[in-house]
Amino acid sequence: MMKHKIAAQLYTVRDLLEKDFIGVLKELKEMGYAGVEMAGLYGHDPKEIAAALKELGLSVAGMHVGLDRLRNELPAVLDEAELFGTKHLVMPYVLEEDRTEEYYVSLKAELNELAVVLKKDGYTISYHNHDFEFHKEIDGKVVLEYLLEPSADNLLHAELDVYWVTKAGRDVQEFLSPLAGRVPTLHMKDMAAGEEGSFAEVGTGVIDFEPVLRWGEENGVQWYIIEQDVCPGNPLDSLRVSIGNLQGMMDRM
Repeated sequence: MMKHKIAAQLYTVRDLLEKDFIGVLKELKEMGYAGVEMAGLYGHDPKEIAAALKELGLSVAGMHVGLDRLRNELPAVLDEAELFGTKHLVMPYVLEEDRTEEYYVSLKAELNELAVVLKKDGYTISYHNHDFEFHKEIDGKVVLEYLLEPSADNLLHAELDVYWVTKAGRDVQEFLSPLAGRVPTLHMKDMAAGEEGSFAEVGTGVIDFEPVLRWGEENGVQWYIIEQDVCPGNPLDSLRVSIGNLQGMMDRM
């Protein structure tokens, strides 16, 4: 029974949150989502959102937090995490101008230093990938393998995004296999057939999610987080299709 592990990444509904954050949360709860992953507060008070989540019985699967906030506002970030009842902090993105070997080397070191400090309180720090981390190498490994290297002294966890791994032409299973116990949250996102390889609702594209779910259940994944960066219509409709299909796959397993 994995359905209690399905969350929605709120970045998917970013435009709706500004207008009616709590209304969106209610709809997600009605669709069957057990949790959400935070991607910012869109002008809302964290206490108000935390109270609404609690009232609805929605968990927080994690928080996307930019490096500048981790550096400059860590106490506030940890207060939010405490409010939301999550222990997973995720670095979501590296700006184009920062994608140099030098930057990635210092990033890995900096996030590890932070992870050592926060580990005492039970926090994990994860890196969320796109496809650009596959286009550059450091020490003979692609950047993502370098950042997530499963060595004892690397405390950086992975929020692996199966769409972007596939988009980069890599095999998801092959990429996951060395990361047992290092993937607290997984991004479930499908890729449409065809050359564009655009974003698609889970179960409507070319990615085979069942082996991913099987791996996740054997290797410590706590949340399967549905995200769709761009949706053809109302993103809530896309999230509804995705959770229906993902639950169907879970039933079949």
